Amino acid sequence: MQGGGVEQPMQMVLRMKHPSSLGSSVAGDEEEGEGSSRSALSVFKAKEEQIERRKMEVREKVFAHLGRVEEESKRLAFIRQELEGMADPTRKEVESIRKRIDTVNRQLKPLSKSCIKKEKEYKEVLEAYNEKSKEKALLVNRLIELVSESERMRMKKLEELNKTVDSLY
Repeated sequence: MQGGGVEQPMQMVLRMKHPSSLGSSVAGDEEEGEGSSRSALSVFKAKEEQIERRKMEVREKVFAHLGRVEEESKRLAFIRQELEGMADPTRKEVESIRKRIDTVNRQLKPLSKSCIKKEKEYKEVLEAYNEKSKEKALLVNRLIELVSESERMRMKKLEELNKTVDSLY
């Protein structure tokens, strides 16, 4: 099917090239038809070979280009790796310190809560202490007043008794 389809257009091309073949007899047409089909076939084969050569050239260029691309890709990967190494030479130490900071921070949270709780307890105890101290001061003052009044009254009584004793003699 493919050969017959290609031969017809080629025969037409050959007939156009050789206008004398249009007016020849049937026997001459057959001979010329075979010759023109052979030349059309050889032209077709030549074109096919030219297409194959061109295809091979393109394929070689593509593979060469792919090879260069792969080499450049490897070079870029190496350069990227070098840049990453140069970018932060202390990265491991920084990561280690950050991890330690996170650990200490986690330890600080419960300590902070405990400190706040103890500060609150301290304030409550301090307030209770201050209240008791005030109460004690008031009681001491009251005691001093009572003792002073008691002494004054006893002195008064003693004086009265002393007067009474003096009046008896």
